[in-house]
Amino acid sequence: MLNVHAQRTREPSFSDSNNKGNAILFHFNFGAHIPAADMAKRFGNNLSIGGGLERISENNWILGIEGHYFFSQKVKEDPLAALRTPEGDIIGIDQAIASLVLRERGFYMGANIGKLITFNEKRRRGLRVTGSLGWLQHKIRLQDDGQTVPQVTGNYALGYDRLTGGLALNEFVGWQQLSISRRMNWYIGFEFGQGFTGTLRDYDFAERRKLSERRLDLRFGIRAGWVLPFYQRKPEDIYY
Repeated sequence: MLNVHAQRTREPSFSDSNNKGNAILFHFNFGAHIPAADMAKRFGNNLSIGGGLERISENNWILGIEGHYFFSQKVKEDPLAALRTPEGDIIGIDQAIASLVLRERGFYMGANIGKLITFNEKRRRGLRVTGSLGWLQHKIRLQDDGQTVPQVTGNYALGYDRLTGGLALNEFVGWQQLSISRRMNWYIGFEFGQGFTGTLRDYDFAERRKLSERRLDLRFGIRAGWVLPFYQRKPEDIYY
């Protein structure tokens, strides 16, 4: 006698409910920004990379943390002007022109809250609107590849790097998609940042004083990200 057994299997479900419910979202992103106000006086346009961790509720409220590291090769202020020759060079201890360049380095970290506003109940995609409160910090990096300028090495660099930091706000408005297949999850949109900052150094060698003025550091640009979601609900069994 021939016995035939039915086997229960589970296959990926791409129904309309496949991306619903609460979820934890890991995201990785890339941005390009233009500075304004006091930041535009010190730096040029910058690029950034970052990421975050969020929880999105069943009704699409977003709560999480985010962080961005930004950088630029354009520095408009020159804290090393007093060390330069009339031609604009810096002579190292080897009596050759030093390979010393100025770069921007900074970061933002904060806690964000927002909402994904959808326009179709069957699709989890729509307008992403978030705002965050956190800490903004930036400095001038003194990149001396040949290590021939002792005036800017070690602790001496702290008098030239103009390290600045303070509380900041960050807002994002754009489009986000969490696909039914759970594979194409991304967002892109406009980002705006406002930093209420001040110097974190006690003394600036170039100005021969502490830079005690309060600053308004603004950045605006675009950010795009890739999202890795983990849904917090029990998968449905499918029987064949």
